[in-house]
Amino acid sequence: MPLGIKLEKKAELIDNTALANLKLYKYSSVDKSFISNHILRHYWNAAAELMPLWLAPNVITLIGLMFIYANVLCILIYVPDLVGPGPSWLYYSFAAGLWMYSTMDNVDGKQARRTGSSSPLGELFDHGIDSLNCTLGGLIETACMGLGPTPAGAFITLVSCLAMFFSTWETYHTHTLYLGYINGPTEGIIIACLLMIVSGIFGPQIWQLNLDEIIEVPSFLPESAAFIRVSDIFVLVVASAFFFAHLPFCVYNVYQARASKGKSFYPVLLEIVPFVWASVSVFVWLGSEYSDVLYKNHLVLFALTTSFAFGRVTTKIILAHLTLQPFPYFTILLVPIYIAPFLFWVLPRVFGVMTFVGKFEIMYLWAYFFFSAAYFLSWARIVINAICDYLGINCFTIKNPTKNK
Repeated sequence: MPLGIKLEKKAELIDNTALANLKLYKYSSVDKSFISNHILRHYWNAAAELMPLWLAPNVITLIGLMFIYANVLCILIYVPDLVGPGPSWLYYSFAAGLWMYSTMDNVDGKQARRTGSSSPLGELFDHGIDSLNCTLGGLIETACMGLGPTPAGAFITLVSCLAMFFSTWETYHTHTLYLGYINGPTEGIIIACLLMIVSGIFGPQIWQLNLDEIIEVPSFLPESAAFIRVSDIFVLVVASAFFFAHLPFCVYNVYQARASKGKSFYPVLLEIVPFVWASVSVFVWLGSEYSDVLYKNHLVLFALTTSFAFGRVTTKIILAHLTLQPFPYFTILLVPIYIAPFLFWVLPRVFGVMTFVGKFEIMYLWAYFFFSAAYFLSWARIVINAICDYLGINCFTIKNPTKNK
């Protein structure tokens, strides 16, 4: 058993009370997207009908993630600098992989209902895979637009983690997964796929052109607007969508949920402090002039590492939601991120530039990767087995599949 699980033993223990609460859980979601409800719903239903009844929903979810890992492998082979350009087919494959991931992500629940195998484990597994995909999907978008290992590339790689965390925090308190009229899992995926197709047609260098090289800049904009790169506009739109749309609505919905129960809102703000602290730590770490993560292009490794660390954060919240447990503040997988600014920003400044910092940092990052992967997979095995044993189900096979009429 990894050291992390031992250190979190009390918090990780799934006792009989927690397991018993699984039987009280009822899935609740709201999706207001027009595209989801009136267009893609028919596509997803048709895709679900193609799935054999013996195929477990969690296997479908896992297949979707494999498309994303295949995309990441292609990045390592063809555009390891995250700039390129790579062959045209590569960007089309990015779009196909992301689309197939989205398809599997929506079909798995329908398959569960078709086969009568819906369970709380399905939600935990589904959203756990979504959590793993957050940084990886962003990494693929970074490679698609040729952003490279830059602050902009790092932001696009990691911003989905912020959105996913606050959605999960919102769901914990409202007990409903809320997707707005325009949301990331639907419209966001479509936009990302379209951008990847554009990169396949024109090459990723199109995103590095100035605005006036693409369109005629409106006269009411300042002259400097003509020299803004298209990729900078994209980053600005993504940042604005998160900070001015997604985040405020998550906070407001949690406020409303607390107010409806006559409970104070302000104490729950403490729940976001550890994650905000981790986000600031990442900003300081990657922004340090002594760090080589971006300077020597270790962004792919960083994304793979943080996918497991972030996946642990959200799955812990999801599990607490499913089992009606207190909100989990701590996971040991964030500790290396908390420490990193001290190691790669404070110490070099205090003791001067140390020649071994770069080598130590990459060893630190590799160690963090192996630890987080081993920890996450070990924890997943423990939790999945506990839930399966209690509910009398299998994770990757279906017991007596029956088609719901």
